Amino acid sequence: MNRHYVLIVAGGKGLRMGHDLPKQFIPLQGKPVLMHTLDNFRRFDPGARLILVLPESHQSYWQMLCKEIGCKTEHVIVHGGETRFHSVLNGLQWIKANDPVADETAFVAVHDGVRPFASAQVVTRCFKEVQTCDAVIPVIPMIDSLRQKDHQGTHPVDRSHYFAVQTPQVFNFELLWEAYQQPFNEAFTDDASVVEAFGHTVHVTEGNRENLKITTPFDLLIANALCADASFDSGLI
Repeated sequence: MNRHYVLIVAGGKGLRMGHDLPKQFIPLQGKPVLMHTLDNFRRFDPGARLILVLPESHQSYWQMLCKEIGCKTEHVIVHGGETRFHSVLNGLQWIKANDPVADETAFVAVHDGVRPFASAQVVTRCFKEVQTCDAVIPVIPMIDSLRQKDHQGTHPVDRSHYFAVQTPQVFNFELLWEAYQQPFNEAFTDDASVVEAFGHTVHVTEGNRENLKITTPFDLLIANALCADASFDSGLI
């Protein structure tokens, strides 16, 4: 039977929010953004193993929040690394050390801790499609006009050729583990870029536009509006 792991990476400093509180801890409808994200994945699959990759300096504060607010979603905490790449690698190493047959039977999703609105449909589809392609990421089409800058100035480009990439990005565990044995490269902006550098094709599937990454005060306004709107149902919250 296939097993599901979810690596939730939460290393943000909150600088674009305009204050020192890391963005994953900012309150959203009474509890931290990160707690919403954890709860959402537990509702998707109660049997999934949730691994929270968090900077060591943030862990005592997170544990205090969990005690005061009452986080009921079981999860493992793994130390974050110097970069997102190293944080994901730390999470994969935990799986490797604690599941001797993960290479044969496991699929792993890597998700941004500040994306609490991934829909159940998207998560389900990613875990279904990964069984045949080994690497799948959710994307949404661009709706704004785009311009590209070069030495001659700027010029329009065909937006139909571009997509915005979201998480969770889901992979066969063995593939992701092997891809992460590569040396770190600054071109690795997400897990898909690591897997593609390893030589494997990444499949794309439709994401959901509400699955925003909360990094600015404006994003937080939208997130609060989504939570307050009784007609909105991501399928997870």
